[in-house]
Amino acid sequence: MAKAADAESGWGALDFAGTRVAPGESGEIRLKVSETYTAEVVAIPVTVLRGKAPGPALFLSASIHGDELNGVGIIRDLLNDHPWDELAGTLVAVPVANVPAFLNQDRRLPDRRDLNRSFPGSSRGSLTSRVARALFDEVIKRCDFGVDLHTGGGDRSNYPQLRADLDVPEVADLARAFGSPFVVHGKGPERSLRRTAVRAGVPTVVFEAGSPRRFERPAIEAGKLGVLNVLRHLSMLPGEPEPPPLAFQVRESRWVRARAGGILDLKVELGQPVSRGEEISLNTNPFGRERSALKAPHSGVVLGLTQLPLVHPGDAICHLARLERSELAAWREVWHR
Repeated sequence: MAKAADAESGWGALDFAGTRVAPGESGEIRLKVSETYTAEVVAIPVTVLRGKAPGPALFLSASIHGDELNGVGIIRDLLNDHPWDELAGTLVAVPVANVPAFLNQDRRLPDRRDLNRSFPGSSRGSLTSRVARALFDEVIKRCDFGVDLHTGGGDRSNYPQLRADLDVPEVADLARAFGSPFVVHGKGPERSLRRTAVRAGVPTVVFEAGSPRRFERPAIEAGKLGVLNVLRHLSMLPGEPEPPPLAFQVRESRWVRARAGGILDLKVELGQPVSRGEEISLNTNPFGRERSALKAPHSGVVLGLTQLPLVHPGDAICHLARLERSELAAWREVWHR
């Protein structure tokens, strides 16, 4: 967006999907992507905030999976409660990116495809592909940086963490500025928003926090602080980012899976440091017998947990991040305070 404005007319009025937004103004746009069975328009709500002074363009996207709501809360709070008089550059906020799935309170769209495996999409493809293409063309490609907001999927919950390709310097800078205590390295899945955006030259990170189908205030507050840190890092807002007391890069993690089916009793919490061999969960049959204890295969920190007490063999129970011994000791001090 800043790219297009700078290339065409300097820091002047911007045309976004037919709506003209001048410096110092804001616009609320409905980005049409498809139609329903009754020929009603399916449109993505987008808020564009333009500073009076030039600067980069940052997009915020939430609810790429329609049942992941904490990102909606983050963007809603930022738009409604934060003053934007000193904004430089352009902020493009997409609180409900996946409108059809959001309306159904479902992770996927009605065609049962996953939007976060469908980028860059096609304007002539399925409903999911058209939503992806509209977001890619009208939001992602027209911005300089991006933050995609997620929660745990299905019946899982995530400790606040960032996902980022730390081998890309611009992405690593963005991740450090965000200020999450844990940054999990990775390119992201093929055809995901993040991986596609980075490949297109738009450094993008993913914030993961909390559970689907609910607003969780601690996750929302952590996300708001991170977004404001990014805006300050990019000189889009005055001030300096507020780093966390500790920040770790996670280059190795794994999901520990149930060995037996049954009724699950979790023995750990999100964010908890664990030692190798420490009990993570205990499965029993309905009679409370035939117990199966699941133990940590290595020392680390619990980044994700299932929230469903009923499990099959092979179900993911605990996402465990590996840290160096000194890092784990430092996190234990913070955790026990």
